[in-house]
Amino acid sequence: MRYLFFIVASFLLLSTLNAQNKPSKTKLSAQPAGVELKTYEDSVAYAIGINIGNNLKRDELYFDLDKVKMGMNDALYSNVKLLDDEQVMAILQSFSTKLQAKYEQKQKEQAAANTKKAVEFLEKNKTNPNVKVTASGLQYEVLTEGNGPKPTANDKVKVHYSGTLIDGNKFDSSYDRGEPVTFPLNGVIKGWTEGLQLMSVGSKYRFYIPPELGYGENGAGGVIGPNEVLIFEVELLGIEQ
Repeated sequence: MRYLFFIVASFLLLSTLNAQNKPSKTKLSAQPAGVELKTYEDSVAYAIGINIGNNLKRDELYFDLDKVKMGMNDALYSNVKLLDDEQVMAILQSFSTKLQAKYEQKQKEQAAANTKKAVEFLEKNKTNPNVKVTASGLQYEVLTEGNGPKPTANDKVKVHYSGTLIDGNKFDSSYDRGEPVTFPLNGVIKGWTEGLQLMSVGSKYRFYIPPELGYGENGAGGVIGPNEVLIFEVELLGIEQ
């Protein structure tokens, strides 16, 4: 799970955890007027809380905050604790196992749903007369045809690109960063390795990359889910030997 180790480490710092299997959300009111972060230490403490809270919220994990606070106070200021160190470790290990199982089940369900969407999208997309399909299943459109040389898998290429999912969500763009990228063509996903070898320098293509030629069941970076179709617009600017 993306934040599994961070979460467990955070609760190790808190020293104790007393949460039910299905804890309810603790609703908090807005901060009272006049509350300020007066010192650097205040800001660090608040930032730690925000960071932990954001990660827990992202993974839909909610705990009784009074118990969390009690555990912190006992760890920092008390010689008497409701759980000893062995119990703490056993609980956190059990919690970690449950989180991992929950994550794997969620990934499995998401992968199945994305596979269905991918098949439907690609089947419809290949009926577009402008779309060509290779033997591997890679689909592409020629937006601009250049007249330069074509790279091989052993070349380094310089490109500008923008990547989106089939729902239109952009996950990466060299255009947005304001500079092209250079990389060895045999060091990227299969869809790129194959697709860029079809291009001449000066060309701009749009690639529709099936999951098996992209990031597959694992996805990437928390932004690209399992078995996602990737859509890239790519300009081949140059080849570097």
